Amino acid sequence: MIRASVCVLPVTALVVSASVAALGAQTAPRQYEPKIGQPGKDVVWVPNPPEMVEKMLDLARVTPKDLVVDLGSGDGRNVIAAARRGARGRGVEFNPDLVEYSKHQAQLAGVADKATFVQGDMYEADFSDATVLALFLLPENLRKLMPKFVELEPGTRIVANTFGLPGWTPESTVRMEDGCRSWCEAMLYIVPAHVQGVWRADNGTLEFRQEHQAITGTLTDGDRTTPIENGTLRLDEITFTIAGATYTGRVQGDRIEGSVTTGDRQMRFTAVRQQSQSREPSAARRPREAARRQASGSPAWPR
Repeated sequence: MIRASVCVLPVTALVVSASVAALGAQTAPRQYEPKIGQPGKDVVWVPNPPEMVEKMLDLARVTPKDLVVDLGSGDGRNVIAAARRGARGRGVEFNPDLVEYSKHQAQLAGVADKATFVQGDMYEADFSDATVLALFLLPENLRKLMPKFVELEPGTRIVANTFGLPGWTPESTVRMEDGCRSWCEAMLYIVPAHVQGVWRADNGTLEFRQEHQAITGTLTDGDRTTPIENGTLRLDEITFTIAGATYTGRVQGDRIEGSVTTGDRQMRFTAVRQQSQSREPSAARRPREAARRQASGSPAWPR
């Protein structure tokens, strides 16, 4: 009897142990793993190749002074890579599972103090504090976001994978050649100074119309109106011609200072903004921008 009891007890213990293990297997939470091609609110999820992530950050010259924002940030790789370079990063992602996954990946990478992720709609997000946008979006997504892109502070860099910003000529483009079959091109855009509107110049009234870096418009002096030609902007440097005279200058808030050259004669040129269009008034914007730049320490784009 004693021997029989000794024999039964281990069997009973084994059965109980197996039952507990089975129960634990049923209740243990599964770790979320995103799958390439999974549907999302606006796009299916296709991750940025790791080599392209680094290429994009190189192209944008990301430094520890930057705030890098990714819209539709997926598994967080763009933001985490920027944080590894010492930059602050923020990802906006609609899928809450991807948001939590990204946070976990940031912790594993040791950059959770620099890389943050928020759940939300990228079209509704406020990313006006970004100094760099690192994006991998479809053309229709980019088109819907364009009104916000053009309102960003001058000098903000936008780097995009494969799909460029509609109607906007990139400052530079790089390709991954070695064995790359898809998603191989990155394009850099730099938000130029905002000059659209009416300016009072030494020789009349300038009315600028702006399409990203391209400038058109007129100069009106009394009852005479002359078209502006060959107008371009690169960051805050403006160039255009009127009636054969070449104007070059630098946009400094509500003021342009430079020179006008006619033949071998050069004169000083100044213009003061009288009325802006589709843009927050500069006087109201200046304190906010000064505070943002001071907080981020973001430098002017290298010339």
